[in-house]
Amino acid sequence: MGGPSGAVGGQAFRLRLAGCAMVEVTVTPQSSLADRPVQVHVRGLSPSQLVTLRAWLVDEQGDIFQSRAFFRADEAGEPDALFRRLVKRDVVGSPFLLHLEVFDGLCLVTGPQDRPLASCEAERWYVGPGVQRVPIREGRVRGALFLPPGPGPFPGVIDLFGGAGGLIEFRAGLLATRGFAVLALAFFAYEDLPPTLAQLDMEYFEEAAELLLRQPKVRGPGLGVIGVSKGAEVALAMATFLPQVVATVWINGTAFLHGNPLLYRDLRIPSIPYFVERIVFVEMGALDNSAIFGDPQDPIKLFAQLAMARIVSSIRGTPKPVVWGGESQAHAKAQEHSWQEIIQFLELHLGPTTTVKL
Repeated sequence: MGGPSGAVGGQAFRLRLAGCAMVEVTVTPQSSLADRPVQVHVRGLSPSQLVTLRAWLVDEQGDIFQSRAFFRADEAGEPDALFRRLVKRDVVGSPFLLHLEVFDGLCLVTGPQDRPLASCEAERWYVGPGVQRVPIREGRVRGALFLPPGPGPFPGVIDLFGGAGGLIEFRAGLLATRGFAVLALAFFAYEDLPPTLAQLDMEYFEEAAELLLRQPKVRGPGLGVIGVSKGAEVALAMATFLPQVVATVWINGTAFLHGNPLLYRDLRIPSIPYFVERIVFVEMGALDNSAIFGDPQDPIKLFAQLAMARIVSSIRGTPKPVVWGGESQAHAKAQEHSWQEIIQFLELHLGPTTTVKL
């Protein structure tokens, strides 16, 4: 385990009102962890007044992300809205600074000349006070260990992401704030790891599991694994081959090996190839790769039919944005609900935890 450790997290809040002095927008709580819902409350509007609520932030690369919602005030002149969890790749340093603005009427596009009726700013943190982040560079293992404050021991979890590669830490920071000792584990496209994922070497993940269980603050003898997409494939394989894994959370993966063979000691399991010729470019110019997964029991269909509504976003390694399918509002509700279920599941199988308060 290399590198110094340091405390991350903290709390702060900034509030600024602009425009009409009669209108006010507030966020409660004023400073919060990113997995906590907050209440956005607008007061001082005219009865039945139509307003636009705009939320925006600037990420680590300087790109602006924004959303808009449209409300009509009630008889008291107060529309309500609930804010959901945001996504952050690197939890170290400053939190997301969230800007909220209220505009009169239906406002689809805003420019410098458009002044909001009211605005405020709030901060969303991905780690609680006292959570320690320790860079991991031991043997072949690369990642970051997040430890809750206190002597422990804490239940251990390995956190895996998917085809984007690299090291993604926001979920590990939130889990550590919930009382877990979490190893955010990179397995390609990070430091001296392979730049692309050619195969799943289970001995690498076994080494990572043994490293985590050797930590003095980690409670054994078993640990949990949480993975998404390709990381979910890895999580299932770890649960199959590694006795250290006693709890597995699988998110949006497949139940089979696709694209990459699995190696473990003298065992080699071939993969189902990707059918890249089935990639389709939709009318908006994005990639629809939902048909690239071969069916291992053809003609029996094992995958659900594609949703009619589409969600599009970019992912590293693809030349165009990718169509993911699904409905954004239902997906957000499912994410919020499943996060609580994940915490309860890990506690059930790994033991109780204590949440760090912000």
